[in-house]
Amino acid sequence: MAKVSMINREHKRLKEVKRQADKRDQLKKIIADPKSSDEAKREAVVKLNKLPRNGSPIRLRNRCALTGRPHGYYRKFGLGRNKLREAAMRGDVPGLVKASW
Repeated sequence: MAKVSMINREHKRLKEVKRQADKRDQLKKIIADPKSSDEAKREAVVKLNKLPRNGSPIRLRNRCALTGRPHGYYRKFGLGRNKLREAAMRGDVPGLVKASW
């Protein structure tokens, strides 16, 4: 089980990313647009740099929904490998069965 503070930090970052998404997208469009002037691009870069760092989606870490474990995470299920195995053994994950050959 991950520390509760780490899990809470990730939730806080997720909220910030959702809140800042529109602003970041607009500024990045200005920067990437070849038609915009150099001054507008510089201004957009400065504004983008002034936004909170935790608003960047790159700072998010995938964690198990049950334990908060950061490693051994399966995106398709949103669970860590240990909890995914337990859920599969209980039959909670449809279509997922233990391999046997």
